[in-house]
Amino acid sequence: MLALKIIKKIQRLILLPILLLGLIYPSVALEISRSDILLNIATKCLNPKAQDYCNQCISPRIDGNCGTVRECKNTTEVWSENEQFVAIRDIKMCGCGKDFIHGLAMPKSEVTGIEDIKRQEEIWQFAWDTSKKIIEPELIALAVNPKSRRSQNQLHVHLVRIDPKVKNKFNTFTYAFVKNLEHVWVTAANLAAKSALIDYGILVTQDTGNQFIVLITPNSPEGEFTIWNCN
Repeated sequence: MLALKIIKKIQRLILLPILLLGLIYPSVALEISRSDILLNIATKCLNPKAQDYCNQCISPRIDGNCGTVRECKNTTEVWSENEQFVAIRDIKMCGCGKDFIHGLAMPKSEVTGIEDIKRQEEIWQFAWDTSKKIIEPELIALAVNPKSRRSQNQLHVHLVRIDPKVKNKFNTFTYAFVKNLEHVWVTAANLAAKSALIDYGILVTQDTGNQFIVLITPNSPEGEFTIWNCN
């Protein structure tokens, strides 16, 4: 009898923290693949007024009113948005100084990545316009990683600073100059076809004039050309 009472007491002690955790962080109950976190943010975390918002969103907006104050890594900070796209703080900024910038621009609908025919050219201008508000124009780098080098299956453009030390490496890669950002996907696809590249990443940065550089690489342009972390 005594043993049964002890077992029940232990069960209550185990169950209570789980129940409290569900109240404080309701999103922990979501069964979301790690590769779908950005998809959930883009489709479920942008409208705090949506029905059952706090239970459907894995990383609520800072202004989402989903219980107690959450850590940086468990919240979504929106920088800009329109009907098609949203730009948010990347998780890599958490724990870094104010000078470090790393954002993500994403479609608000499901678009898996660089290979998805639903990708829209307008995302590049949106990403550039957002970046201009927080990064010096001559240092802006927009990067999309190849399918084989990404961790998320929601298209996202990295908004970061170019690493000045690697600009002299451009000549060893395939790139083109463009006057505007209206045809970046098409330009990159044409460059890839000429280089017989099927899986590739894209880097967009500003040339010394009013032109832009569109560069392709089989590697991660985020890791190869940008200041992507604060370590």
